[in-house]
Amino acid sequence: MRTKEETLLVHTDRLLLSGREYRGTSRIDGPLVYMRNTHPVGYGELVEITAPDGTHRSGQVLETSDEVVVVQVFEGTEGLNLPGTGMRFMGEPLTLPVSEQMLGRVMNGLGKSRDGSTIPQGAVEKDVNGQPINPTAREYPRDFIQTGISVIDGMTTLIQGQKVPIFSGNGLDHNKLAAQIARQAKVRGSSGDFCIVFAAMGVKHDVAKYFIDSFEESGVLDNVALFLSLADDPSIERTITPKTALTLAEHLAFDKGKQVLVIMTDMTNYCEALREIGTMRGEIPSRKGYPGYLYSNLAELYERSGKILGRGGSITQLPILTMPNDDISHPVPDLTGYITEGQIVFDRSMQARGIYPPINCLPSLSRLMKDGIGEGMTRGDHPHLANQLFASYSHVKDVQNLASVIGEEELTSLDKQYLEFGNFFENKFVNQSFTEDRSIEQTLDIGWEALSKLPSEELQRLSDDEIAEHYGK
Repeated sequence: MRTKEETLLVHTDRLLLSGREYRGTSRIDGPLVYMRNTHPVGYGELVEITAPDGTHRSGQVLETSDEVVVVQVFEGTEGLNLPGTGMRFMGEPLTLPVSEQMLGRVMNGLGKSRDGSTIPQGAVEKDVNGQPINPTAREYPRDFIQTGISVIDGMTTLIQGQKVPIFSGNGLDHNKLAAQIARQAKVRGSSGDFCIVFAAMGVKHDVAKYFIDSFEESGVLDNVALFLSLADDPSIERTITPKTALTLAEHLAFDKGKQVLVIMTDMTNYCEALREIGTMRGEIPSRKGYPGYLYSNLAELYERSGKILGRGGSITQLPILTMPNDDISHPVPDLTGYITEGQIVFDRSMQARGIYPPINCLPSLSRLMKDGIGEGMTRGDHPHLANQLFASYSHVKDVQNLASVIGEEELTSLDKQYLEFGNFFENKFVNQSFTEDRSIEQTLDIGWEALSKLPSEELQRLSDDEIAEHYGK
């Protein structure tokens, strides 16, 4: 074990050696560059790579030992060769210059402007890995975020400071829903400016253009910071995109007091990039070939949400991931579900029936919903109404299964009423247009309209006073 004096000496030596450039690499493998015979460097240290043509790229130390240092190059290794590539170890972690002026701008995954403009004035350098939040300093999330989408606001309510992922599938309308939430979301019951930080990883050019055009047309682009890592960008860039987006979000929330909603899509592409790097490094794979540290890596990102006591701002996360083969037990959604506080689940059969958004409320869940709804927050009847809609719609599925066996004409009159309720619930409550922004009061009123299709004696999760006030009205 080192003494204080020895530790200080090592630290001083590292500072003196920082900035020294080494020329000639020992190996290049995909986005990874291997350099031997360097001074002791730190894990996660920022690296400046000099290509043979004199251009510079940025990288980060991925592995360090006495024999070799492994560096991941964010812009890719195309054009690099073994003798002509140089490395300069900067002695500090990767940082991002952040500023409020980044709202309204479109950047790449590293936080560099896609239009070539300069760093905003007054920018503050922040470590992209963030600063750990003391658990005792966290404030419990309670304020309701209104998305204007009934099935979310009414059934899986989003709370300020919460992290709720959207589990979707290839070809489903998750991008459309993300754009609508970014356009319509607002905090009720809390003061402070509201803004969006949007991170897209591995998206195609038409998807990126769709997001930009959607924000411009709706007039919210000035309040959105977009980090776009496109499908033809180096896949290694996807591993840093969520970190740069969350670094800006932390500055806006905890330094500037803003209410920040972070939307990240597609987290599956991020995890695929981690698997690619793990394979190149020869790591022992875990389930489906993903690295064993996938859980802790995702937790590092998701836990950067929340509220801090004594600070006015907050970070709410809405990560979106596509489930391969619509498999909710796949490692990415499975591990995500352990970390986050619920999930919103898309249903392919609902989209096939023309329902938008195709959200199946039965497997969907918001674990903090109970603390952000009710009298003084949404409406007094909201908790009981949501429970009754869940219970009644669940019974609809049982009736539909029975009808598939014995035929709908053999059902009882009550069962047929449940089918009528189910059709109304899906087509009027869940289904709404892309441009429709419903208030929470409108959402709850439509829920009551749906329950009015059932006999009042079936509404056992509602109080008599609530039934007298809203049933059939």
